[in-house]
Amino acid sequence: MTIINDQNYPNLDKLLWVMDKLRDPDDGCPWDLRQSFKTIVPFTLEEAYEVADAIETGTPEEIREELGDLLFQVVFYAKLGKEQALFDFEDIAATMAEKLIRRHPHVFGEKVFTEQEVKANWEAEKARERAQKSTGNSSVLDNIPQALPSLTRAAKIQKRCANVGFDWPDTQGVFAKIQEEILEVQQELNQPQINQQALEEEVGDLLFATVNLARKLKKDPETLLRAANNKFERRFRAVEQHFAESDTSLEQSTLEQMETVWQQVKQADKAD
Repeated sequence: MTIINDQNYPNLDKLLWVMDKLRDPDDGCPWDLRQSFKTIVPFTLEEAYEVADAIETGTPEEIREELGDLLFQVVFYAKLGKEQALFDFEDIAATMAEKLIRRHPHVFGEKVFTEQEVKANWEAEKARERAQKSTGNSSVLDNIPQALPSLTRAAKIQKRCANVGFDWPDTQGVFAKIQEEILEVQQELNQPQINQQALEEEVGDLLFATVNLARKLKKDPETLLRAANNKFERRFRAVEQHFAESDTSLEQSTLEQMETVWQQVKQADKAD
């Protein structure tokens, strides 16, 4: 136990040592001992989102703490891999370092690359890596994780297709596609008897086309929607506060009254 109190002990080694103790078969933590690769995935995803939240709204101390929580997830996977003789933390770090060096010849090589050449090399290297991992008929869409948030995954699918030329030359084509998808949603809604499966498909197509607009504008759709969520929440809370100060609940108010206050809050928010 003296390692924990040794201020000169490398902090990363200390963290790996803590992980070893948590997974000790005799004296470890019962919860940590029950975990597997699959069971800690939800915690990894949660920690990644908490890092994003801290970067958006937190202090440097909160960001540091959340990054530590995320790092611990990697350490946990490394420990599980070591126990099963698959890999350890050193293997993970070595693989990452080698990949970054390979993907950045403009940094670690002698040749000077233009920005376009850097991008082309990056995509070519990633394509080569995907081809190496492929066990059958390969596709440019291979290895896009199913577990990604749907907005992020849609953007990655579209980017992969764009890299091989399957893309509109400018935003006009994207706008036309969005308008087309809106009309198709309206057509489904105007049917005498709405086909719910068809309606869901058309709304999904509309969302996919909107993601394409964000990608075409070089914006991350997940970040944009998170910001929109935060903006809506901030404004709606202000509407709630307005009615609370008037001793009136939202349930007692009409839609017209709420809309009037919403527009007032919106204008005040834009003015700030």
